[in-house]
This record gives sequence, structure tokens and C-alpha cells, in this order.
Amino acid sequence: MASRKKKVVILGSTGSIGESAIKVANDLSDRIEIIGIAAHKSAEKLLSQLNSTGARNVCLTQDEAAKSMRSKLPKDINFFSGEDGLVELATLKEADIVLISIVGVAGLRPALAALEAGKDLAVASKEILVMAGEVVMEAAAKNGVKVLPVDSEHNAIFQCLEGKESNEVSRLILTASGGPFRQSSKEKIQKVTPKQALKHPTWEMGPKITIDSATLFNKGLEMIEAKWLFNIDMDRVDVIVHPQSVIHSMVEFIDGSVLAQLSVTDMCFPIQYAITWPDRVPNTLKPLNFSQIGALEFEAPRTKDFPALELARRAGSVGGSLPAVMNAANEVAVDLFLREKISFPEIWQHVAFVMDAHKVVSNPSINELIDADSWAREHQAS
Repeated sequence: MASRKKKVVILGSTGSIGESAIKVANDLSDRIEIIGIAAHKSAEKLLSQLNSTGARNVCLTQDEAAKSMRSKLPKDINFFSGEDGLVELATLKEADIVLISIVGVAGLRPALAALEAGKDLAVASKEILVMAGEVVMEAAAKNGVKVLPVDSEHNAIFQCLEGKESNEVSRLILTASGGPFRQSSKEKIQKVTPKQALKHPTWEMGPKITIDSATLFNKGLEMIEAKWLFNIDMDRVDVIVHPQSVIHSMVEFIDGSVLAQLSVTDMCFPIQYAITWPDRVPNTLKPLNFSQIGALEFEAPRTKDFPALELARRAGSVGGSLPAVMNAANEVAVDLFLREKISFPEIWQHVAFVMDAHKVVSNPSINELIDADSWAREHQAS
């Protein structure tokens, strides 16, 4: 008997994750129906996606873009705008699952609203779990819904952990490509330009996450995400550099066995599993060819030259408002670097300065987390 189509809302549909999610939906049109899409200001791209997906609900959060788009829409389209519009879209009665791939704090309110409305949540936005992992996971448990990871690393761990308890786990091992400078000398790292840092060796991503990959802050954020997603202590979350990016992450169990998840480096794989879970569904994606891969390499991360991992371990271990502060400080530092206002190593220095200056709030409310985020964005290193 054919399964009912899953009705999906995509918040952040014009970004790389959103576009991949639409590819997955097109590939599995008998299983997935996109009913709502949202973006910040890409009105023309969103209009094109509206036509290609057949979605009847759309949202733009930027006022000018929203005004421009409203006049171009057919009358039978439900149009929403602003941050309140994201919440409206995230709580559509007919939605089964909400995929959130909005960069920054803007995804937090709609994520919590979706959970409160009884929707499963597919999370591609690191900030949601880094800032408010405890609150988000509590909301999911309270409402009997799932938080399904879209990041390839967490999706891999999710697959490896299927049916296992956290007390059976010795370590979660997140794999990292190492970024474009994993073999660069310390002297060369000091002189890295934005143009060089935006050339990732494996993945095609947006500017912010590409810089995070170069600094290893993306892996630091993923360590904190893993803590909340899988109910595990920070000291049981490790990182290994794996340049081929074929193994997307691993789980070491208390008996010494290690399970790994492998696939071609294509975000459509984890997106599909997050949406179709608990089912595995055939698709047209390219399978692995082991004879072409040849060898898989591993090396320890250079934590002295790339201190993001230790900053993240500290933030995740201390908890409270510190992860939100680290995340916001990093966003500011990346923006400053891209605008050539600070050097590459000053990204880490800026984040460390802001973290050191912050007075940690334990068990923060959502408003306190948002306040901590704002404070960190305003608190500049001298």
C-alpha cells in the first residue's frame, strides 16, 4: 500500500539546502509534497520555486521584497510576510514536517512554533540547536514530535544510532573535511584572504558556512548540536579530519564497535532521509563507487592552529548562554573578515574575546538567549 505524501514546509527555500530539498521532492514526487516555501528577500527566485513546486503558501521576511512580490502572486496563493509570516508557515495545519535552513537567530521562533503545533522538525540551521538546544529538545519531547537532523554529519550519526540509547555510546565522531587550509603552515594561515577561504575543497555552500568550514567553527557548532540532538556529554563528542568526505560521521559504542555512514557528497541524501524517515526510499541519486574512492584518510585536527574546536567544547561544556554568545560572535567575525576588516586568525581571537567578556546566564529563557545573542553582536573586540 502506498504511503501518504508527506506535506513539507521549507523555510529558507532559496538557499543551497532549500534548493536541494526541492530536488529531493521532485525526485520523490509520489512521497513528498511541498506546501509552503519562505525566503528573506529573493522574490524572483521564490516566485520561480512557487511555480515549480506547486506550493500554495509563501513568505518573504524583508518588507520591500514582500511588497514587490505581493502584486505578482495569483489570488489563490496564501501570502505571508515578516517574522510572523515564518511562524504562520511553520504552523500550517496540513504540514507534517517543517525544514528550517534559515541562517541565524531568525529560525528559532518558527522552529519552536512548529514543535508546539505538533510538527516534526528537520533542522539544517545550526543556530537553532547551538543557541537553544535544551529548549528545542524539551519542546519536541513535550509535544511527542521528532527533531530530525539535516546536516550530513548529524544525519549520519542519527542513522548509526537507530534504536540505540546514549548510554551505549562511547563516542560520537564527527568527520571534517579539514577545509582548504588543513595542510597550510601557520604562517600561511595568518595571510589567508576571503577569496582563498571561500574555495572549499568538497562542498558548495554559502559564504558564511564556507568560512566556518575553513576556520573549523562549523565543526565546533556541530559538536554542540550533537550534544543536544543525541543527549550526550561534550566530552564524548570528538572530531576527526577526513578529507574525502565519504564517511559523514561515526559512532563508537561501549563494546569498541564503530558504525559509520557513507555516501556520495550530496546533501540530497541527508535531506531525503530526514524527510522520509523512518522509511528508506529508492531515488535517482548517484551511489558510491568504492573502486573509484580507493583510499580513505584520517588525521587529527590541528587544534592549536585552528582553535575553534576548543572554543566550542568550552561553550558546550559550560552551556547556558555561552553557546549563543559564541555563535553570534562568530557570525560578526566572519562578516568582518569577508569585508576585509579583520584578518583570518582574528576570527578566532574575536570570538574568544567576546566569550571571555560574557557573564554566563544559566538555564536561560528564550528572551535571555536572544538578549545574549544581541549583546555578543554589539560587543566588539578592541
